[in-house]
Amino acid sequence: MRVLRLLLAMVAASLFAVGAPAQGPARDWRTHVVQAPSGAFLIGNPAAKVKLVEYLSYTCPHCAHFVEESKGPLHDDLVKRGQVRVEFRHAIRDPLDMTAALLARCSGPRGFVGASEALFAAQSTWYQQGAQWWQANAATIESQPPLVRFKALANGSGLAQLMRKRGMTAARINQCFATDTDLDKLTAMTDAAWKTISGTPSFVVNGKAGGGGHWHTLEPELRAAGAR
Repeated sequence: MRVLRLLLAMVAASLFAVGAPAQGPARDWRTHVVQAPSGAFLIGNPAAKVKLVEYLSYTCPHCAHFVEESKGPLHDDLVKRGQVRVEFRHAIRDPLDMTAALLARCSGPRGFVGASEALFAAQSTWYQQGAQWWQANAATIESQPPLVRFKALANGSGLAQLMRKRGMTAARINQCFATDTDLDKLTAMTDAAWKTISGTPSFVVNGKAGGGGHWHTLEPELRAAGAR
């Protein structure tokens, strides 16, 4: 009997030591990226309490600064944990911007965020090179169809080379400029954006315009809306 009681006590102790089953790793919501019917990319938990709309331009220096400044606290924390869902809306400003947007979107939902971050990070390089190329060649190619011009600009600006470094094949880059599908979506999205905003970056938090154009002014609004 004494031995039995000792065995039961040991079993009970082991059960308490094990405790509740260990939970698996939390889901990384940054990998949940889908395209809305409008063409905008939705990044993060669809059930997030806070829905953030970002109006961004690839040739906007303030946008590049915002993306760099907010990456850690926004995408690598709040979006990752499912607290905030981000909707990326393009607000195209110029031919270089359109070219960059076509290439980023050509990366597909899984590659869009990484491509966008790479474009913003290298903005000062390809923007300067692209502006010089466009100034020298715009008159020569102005009679060409838009997608032909954008493809030439992708090569002249170094944007195509940047995408190749990210693993995009030459054949895939050619496909980015093969049909009007994304061009039409970007044109419609841009027309709608500039009827709503006056500059980039601009933000909407849970349906209400705000954010002040900076991460340090946007973050308190996300927190007030329920992001933890």
